[in-house]
Parts: sequence; C-alpha cells; structure tokens
Amino acid sequence: MVTAPGSPGSSTASPPQVDVAVIGAGPSGLMTANLLGLHGLRVSVFEAEPRLIDFPRGVGMDDETLRTFQTAGLVESVLPHTVPHQLLVFVDRKQRDLARIAPPTADFGWPRRNGFVQPLADRVLLDGLRRFDAVDVHWSSPVTGFVQDADGVDLTVSGPDGTRTVRASYVVGADGGSSATRRTLGLDFAGRTATANWFVIDIRNDPFGQPGAYVCADPRRPYVSISIPHGIRRFEFMLKPGETEAEAMTDEFVRSLLKPFVPASAPVEIIRRRVYTHHSRMAERFRSGRVFLVGDAAHIMPVWQGQGYNSGIRDALNLSWKLAMVLRDQAGDQLLDSYDSERREHVRAMIQLSAWVGRMVSMTNKVGAATRDAVFRALSAVPKTKAYIVQMRFKPMPTMKDGALTRAGSITEPTPVGRLFIQPTVGTRERSPVRLDDALGPWFALVAWNNDPGAILDEDAQRRLRQAGVRLVAARPGVQLDWDEAVPDDDVLIVGDLDGSLKRWFDAHAESVLLLRPDRIVAGASRAYAASDMVRAFALAIGAPDPMPAATATSTSTHRESTA
Repeated sequence: MVTAPGSPGSSTASPPQVDVAVIGAGPSGLMTANLLGLHGLRVSVFEAEPRLIDFPRGVGMDDETLRTFQTAGLVESVLPHTVPHQLLVFVDRKQRDLARIAPPTADFGWPRRNGFVQPLADRVLLDGLRRFDAVDVHWSSPVTGFVQDADGVDLTVSGPDGTRTVRASYVVGADGGSSATRRTLGLDFAGRTATANWFVIDIRNDPFGQPGAYVCADPRRPYVSISIPHGIRRFEFMLKPGETEAEAMTDEFVRSLLKPFVPASAPVEIIRRRVYTHHSRMAERFRSGRVFLVGDAAHIMPVWQGQGYNSGIRDALNLSWKLAMVLRDQAGDQLLDSYDSERREHVRAMIQLSAWVGRMVSMTNKVGAATRDAVFRALSAVPKTKAYIVQMRFKPMPTMKDGALTRAGSITEPTPVGRLFIQPTVGTRERSPVRLDDALGPWFALVAWNNDPGAILDEDAQRRLRQAGVRLVAARPGVQLDWDEAVPDDDVLIVGDLDGSLKRWFDAHAESVLLLRPDRIVAGASRAYAASDMVRAFALAIGAPDPMPAATATSTSTHRESTA
C-alpha cells in the first residue's frame, strides 16, 4: 500500500484510535513510546518480530542517553547493565597507545562513556511501558502499508489474528536500516558504504575480564576487543579481500581468529557471530506529512564512536515532546518541522566523525599506517591536544541554530540558546541532594537565578507559561535554600545550588533567565528585564495559541512581533 501525504482540507475518516503508532520495537521505538507514555499519550507499538532481539548489538551508551533514561524514569533500572567511565584505547600493532579516551567529567549528570548490554537495556525500555495503561506493544505484527490524510494515518497491520486497520494521528517509523516505512514514503537514503566487511564475535565467560575497549589499528588485520557487562566480550575483525561471509561463519575460521587471544582450553561460549558492513547514510527527510523516521530508519553510521544507538535515543527525545505539544494543542504544526531541522546537522556531524575514525583504524597500507601512528603519537605528546582527546571534547554536541527556540534577549556570544544545559546536583526543600532534571520534572522549566520568576514576568508571559505547563524555578545558592523571607508562590520551585555549578554557569553568561525544553536544550535565555519578551518570542516560534482575550492580544501584537 502506498502512502498519500496529508493535504489541507476536511476529512471524513474516523477519529484516531491512538495518538501515535510506533513501527518497530527497537531502542528508538521503545524510548519514543516511553516518553510519549510519560506525556499521557495513547501509543501502539507494532513489531514484526515475535520478541526482542536477545543478542548484543550496541555496546556504548553516552551521557546524553543516560540522561534520557533518567527523563523517562528508567535510569535506575538500566544502570546495573552498564560500566560507567568505560576506557577507550586506540593502539598500534605492537599494543602501544595511539590515543586514550577517558573523560573524567560528568557535566550532564552522567559519565560520558558507558559500556552496556543492549538486550538488557531494551528489556528495561519494554518493561517501562507497563507503567502506562494507554501504551501497548503488538508482537509478530508487521505494518504492511499505510495511507495518510489531513487528519491522521491508517495503518494496515498483519498480526496473529489476521489483518486489521489502525488509525493514528501520527506515525513514528523506527523499523531499522532497511526501514519499510522509509521505503513506503519513497525517501532516498543516500550515503556511502565501506569497502571492507567486519566480523563480530560475542563471547560469554569473558576470557580476559579486563574492563575497557581496545581498538588495534594493525594494518595486517585491524581488530577490536571490548568488555561488555555481565561477563561478555566482543571481538571485531576486519575481513580481508577474498574472505567470504560463508567462510567467516565456520567454526574453523572463528577459531583461527581467536587463537592469538584466547587459549583453546578457555571455557568460552560464542553467543553471536555475524558479518556486517559499515554504512554512512541519511534519509532525505525525517518527516513526511504525519510520518516521522527515528534511529536507523532515519540514519545509519559506522560503529567507531558508538553513536548509532545514542543518535536514535536523541531522535526519540527530540520528537516525543513536540508530538505531545501539538497533540495537546499547545503548539502549531510548525513545531514538528523543527525535528528534522534540529537533528539533521548533528547526525551529519556524527556520521562524518565516525567515518573518519573508521578510515584511520582500517588502514592496511603499512606506510600509511606508520605515518598515522607517528602523527597520533606526536599529537598525544602535546598536553592541550592530549586533554582534548582524553576528555572527548571532539564529540559533536547538539548545537541548534534554528528550530524550537528564540534568541530574543540573548546577549552572550556564542549564545547558550540551542545548547544542552548542564545537570548538577542541587537541593530542594523536599529533596536534597537531587539531580537537577529530577527536581525540574520531565517537561519545560523556566529557571531564574537570584530572582522570583513570578515577580519578573508580566501577566501575559505567565499565562503563556501556564498554558504550556511550564514549571517556574527560582535558583539560588544552596545556603539560601531555606531562607523564608519573601517566599515565592507555592507554584514556584526553589532550587539550591549545592556545589556552585549553577552559579559558575551564570557567572559565565550575561543571561540570568533560561527557558529549558524537556530535552534540556536551552530554548531561550535573557536578562531578567527581558524575560517576558523572551517567553513571547518562543511562543511565536512554536506557533503556540494566544491565551489572551482578543482585545488584549491586538493591543500587544506589534510588541510581540518586534521581539521575535
């Protein structure tokens, strides 16, 4: 069945049975469903397979992904399946260090590198859906087609009980790199494919036991050795020209690869073997009418920075709150366009970095490899360059230039708007210590340093914030947390800066009032006197409805337009 993009005009179709249909029960789809469920939406997940995939795939989880698990209320459940602060070492053929990556910071509340077991993390996401009465998962239920109109999408689902039609307001395609959703939409998936294949072997009863991930850039045969939680080790070997997939899958070939590393007497159990190819591809659009692509359905990248899994989780976080706002009539359709514009350049940067690292690791020319090794050793000898590598400062961070944000009132250059806000440990009058996001909750927050936000905002701005469910937050030094004179209204959360992290952030920026999105991107930043105008400019940017009476709205419309 071919999809028809939505068009303006009325529709005679029946009302949607669900707000969002998610196609695919991989990590991107399951995280999307959890976040949508958290926002109170009706969600159905349709998966063609009969159960979760039970073998390791992704092995690296970054700080942004753990923060998203935190937002979803599932971080405590996934942490037992991770190794915090996982070391990553690149070595030459003689096991000498080329680069060592061990970032010590946790600016966003979590370690920047974490090993993890994907099947167990996926199980946490699946189990998390049991919290929501309005979210369900359908196994062995491929979506064989869909048609969209101006008001929704009709999906044809082939399940154990036969074929049926499900109507949804929106659809999220999370069905992997070979996405049928993307193909049905007719979207190009342009990019490049690496010339060499790689062979992955996952072993239970880790014969080394040593933590960390090691990438050996040996021109004779580059390989990777990674410790995964719960006694699993992954080996990855680059296949040479002429080595076929059929040959690689034989026990004899596996034994020959493992012989230099694992004694024949070691009690190891091979739990997976697979040949795969590195691709660098991105869909021409992440949105087509009422259908969106997330995760591998939208983009795939080489494994070298472990960002395929993490990029899909970023997609889920970026899209979910926007769907919630539009479905609640808190924002206009233009907000949904910002999903593509905000995610595309960051995904592109991650693909480029991953592909570059892959080219460096995969060199088989001995002269080229020797030159590479010399360059990396020279760079590591320079303290500033070594710190840049060790602290993982090369990782592209989300930096949005347009989309669901406003620069009205922002003074600092470069502006904090469009960047991820820090997550220190803070105190509230109810809980201390607590991570900032847990104090703020999973929705929007307007944070004012050293001010009562209710006192610096005019009535119009406060009405707009109430309409969007934005939490008002008064941030102050920790020693002032329990100061009772001039206590803000009960609906204002008081946050105490326990270790000085918030004060240091505001010391470095001219803006003292921040509008934080659910994904903790700074949506707006201003000085206190400009906070109301900043709120109005953001409302305009996302197409929020005007909460004021018509006469009042008319009298202030010119002023609002001038601040956008």
